[in-house]
Amino acid sequence: MPSNIAIAPSKDLLNLGRRAMTVNPDRGFRPGLWPTIFTIFGLVLLVGLGTWQIQRLAWKTDLLADIAQRSAADPVPLPAELDDLTRWRYRPVTVTGRFDHAAEMAVHAGRGYHIITPLIRLDGGSPVLVVRGEVPPDGRDPDSRPDGQESGVVSVTGIVRLPSRPGLFVPKNDPQANLWYWRDLPAMAAHAGLQRVAPVFVEATQTAKGGWPRGGVTNYTISNNHLSYVITWYGLALALLAIYLVFGWRRPPSETGAKTGVKR
Repeated sequence: MPSNIAIAPSKDLLNLGRRAMTVNPDRGFRPGLWPTIFTIFGLVLLVGLGTWQIQRLAWKTDLLADIAQRSAADPVPLPAELDDLTRWRYRPVTVTGRFDHAAEMAVHAGRGYHIITPLIRLDGGSPVLVVRGEVPPDGRDPDSRPDGQESGVVSVTGIVRLPSRPGLFVPKNDPQANLWYWRDLPAMAAHAGLQRVAPVFVEATQTAKGGWPRGGVTNYTISNNHLSYVITWYGLALALLAIYLVFGWRRPPSETGAKTGVKR
């Protein structure tokens, strides 16, 4: 048998090779201009928000650690003058003086009130607004808790709290009617007739005689949801990218019709 016999390729094999080398113009990744612009803008925004929340998470973690360390320290005398207020935030202190019960104020707090009373200091320092504690709704009137209206010189141990702004839906204070919904330090000092006042509140940790006001109202719980925000923003970025890739991939009409059952 001759060894140089040529085997001619079949017609089907030639057609298969031609189809493999043919570029289908209807198939490929062609998402379009405006979807691309929208996706780029969305990714920049979402990734930026996620990165910002990572920074906020680090800041909040350090803040909570700092608060835990300060609140666990031993009480120190409150200086007559305070310079750097942030150094004293959540710091346990002691302060000595006489309560001015005639200038007592009650701030709405949940189902009751927080009683705030000026303490006239004996060391010559500015008077301090002391948050003595909470009372029930029927304990707003000082006559309902006479044992708690301590007279004479008292030593108060408490936690330093800085003034804060009210929330969006908190009602306005009415100093003339002595109705308070948030701690407005300058307005409270003016209502109490104080020419000068310490720029902080001191939240008493001990309970007054008779059980009211009940001290220890300091809230150490500060929300830290930044990690969930990080996951949310980055997750949305990944979802947007996935949608962009899926819808940007074009299939030829023959494949689309075969999958949907439409005959061409």
